[in-house]
Order: sequence, then structure tokens, then C-alpha cells
Amino acid sequence: MIRIRRGCLARLGDIFNYMVAQQMSMQYVRLGKAGAQVSRICLGCMSFGNAKEWMVEIDRTRPIVKRALDLGINFFDTANVYSKGRSEEIMGELLKDRRDEVIIATKVCGEMGDKINESGLSRLHVMKQINGSLKRLQTDHVDLYQIHRWDYEAPIEETLRTLDDLVHRGKVLYIGASSMWAWQFAKALFTSGRLGIERFVTMQNHYNLCYREEEREMIPLCREEGVGLIPWSPLARGFLTGKYRRAETPNSVRYKSDQLFAERFFKPEDFDVLERAEEVAKEKDVTVAQVGLSWLLHKGVTAPIIGATKVEHVEDAVNAIELKLNDDDVKRLDEPYKPHWVMGHT
Repeated sequence: MIRIRRGCLARLGDIFNYMVAQQMSMQYVRLGKAGAQVSRICLGCMSFGNAKEWMVEIDRTRPIVKRALDLGINFFDTANVYSKGRSEEIMGELLKDRRDEVIIATKVCGEMGDKINESGLSRLHVMKQINGSLKRLQTDHVDLYQIHRWDYEAPIEETLRTLDDLVHRGKVLYIGASSMWAWQFAKALFTSGRLGIERFVTMQNHYNLCYREEEREMIPLCREEGVGLIPWSPLARGFLTGKYRRAETPNSVRYKSDQLFAERFFKPEDFDVLERAEEVAKEKDVTVAQVGLSWLLHKGVTAPIIGATKVEHVEDAVNAIELKLNDDDVKRLDEPYKPHWVMGHT
């Protein structure tokens, strides 16, 4: 019998991971019109924390983040509201030794308490929240600071001037926005131009094979304005992974504990799209998730924001970068889609 010491096994594991990483070639692109370069896959951090049963704490997050870094991912997206700041705390701890190598994005707008002025995009709330995020992230600046949603109460001029102040103070390098109506985003971009202040360089919108309403107005606007697209829920909260079947009652922890998941997908037309993606995946001998992410990359997005609760989720996403879809593949994937009610703006 050949005996191998535990340390040697660990070393062999490191060598194996390195060899696999060499086979997965990361690509980098500019963040919209900004000069910063980001990986074509962004690791979303909403699943890191303790707010829901399906989320993972730091012990299970550590290997996921390490694998992402090993594979060349340098773009990480979180928010102050994710597990009420716990996600930011986890990322601050796991990225502090690699801070100079990564692009950290976080967001502001959602409720951080039950008292007045503890939500929204007022100067008061934004200034308070940026300081809290910086402390939790263990950094002196956020690379990309995003408004999580549109605030119907705070004047957009007030919000934009506050964000501009944060850039000039060095607490924020770039600013971005997330799901809203196209007219609202157009108003924000116009206002920035009128005031001569920082403008949004990214739009984090809801976009995937099963939800394409953004193609009507928001995406054409962003392309015209040179705004980078970094869509959230690129796999429809996990619906586009192939684990769900039309005739079966879902039994996953995510389905049981995430009300929005059940509400937004699982309609007959969604399964039409899923089954078409499964056909393409089978033909190319890849996973359904890889097809869904590759489709987005072929649609010109900067970097889809993928959620992960296992190392394999990260590896699957990175493999999607190398998957080539021809025009016929994209046409076939597009064909089953039917219009949806607009989702994700609130």
C-alpha cells in the first residue's frame, strides 16, 4: 500500500486546480466607457449571508471565492441589504488580502432599518450607507457604487450630486444603476450631462433567456449611451440550470424559501424556453447553465452576475465563456420566448 501524507494530497489538489484553471481562459472587458477592466463573469454575493435558508455563511463561501479568484474572476457584486450587511462583511474578510486585484461593487437604496430615513437615495441615507459599506468591506473605497432601485421621493439631482461628491472624495470610483424604467435611466443620464457631473457607467438589469423585456428599451438605450450591461439573475434564479421539470412539483430549498422564484418563473412559456436550452446543451455536450450564460455573452453584455453556493457553479459559469453559439443557435434559443409582465423594478 502506498501512503500519501495529508499535506501532499493538499498540494496535489492545488496542482490539479491550477491545471484546470489554465484550461479555463478568462476574458476581460472595459466596464462600459470606464477604463477599468473586469472579468466576463461577475460573482454575485446575494447568496452569501444568513438571511435565508438557501444562503451560505463564510465557511462555505471561502472556497467559492478562492476558486473564483483562481479562475481569474476579479469582479464581485454585493449590496448593503444582502443579509443586512452580512454579505459585505463576508466579502470584506475574504477579499482584504487581494483588494488591489479586484473590482468590488455594492449598492444602496433598500431598507436598512425600520426608522425614517433608513432607505432610499437621499443625501442623508446615501452618505450614511457608504460609510457602513466601507467599514463592512474593510476598504477605503468602493470601485462601483450602484443605486439599487429608483427612488420616487428623492430628487434625482440630489442623488447624483451626492454620488458625484463621493467620487471626488475618493470613496467611490465609478457609479452605476440597477433595474428601473428606461425613461428614468434616460432622465438620470441627461441630468448628469446637464449638471456636468459623474454619470452612470453600468446598468444592472434583470435579463436572461426567460425574461427579455429589457430588450425593448433599456438595452438599446444603454448601447447608445455606452453603458455596460451587468445583468442580475442571468440564470433566472436557478430555473435555467436544468434541475426543474414541467410536470414535477419543485422540491428545492431555493424554491421553498424564495417566494419571488416561484412567482416569476415556472410558467408554461418558461418551460418552453428551458427545454429549448436543454436541446442546445445536449447537442453541444455542455450544461444548460452554460448555454444560458453564453447566450447572454453573445448578446453583448459586459458580465452576467452569477450566484453561487457551490464551487461547481463558478466553474460552470467560467466554462460558458468559451462556448460558441452560432447565429442559428441564438435564433433557436430566442424563438420560444413570449412577452412577460415587467418584473424586478421594485
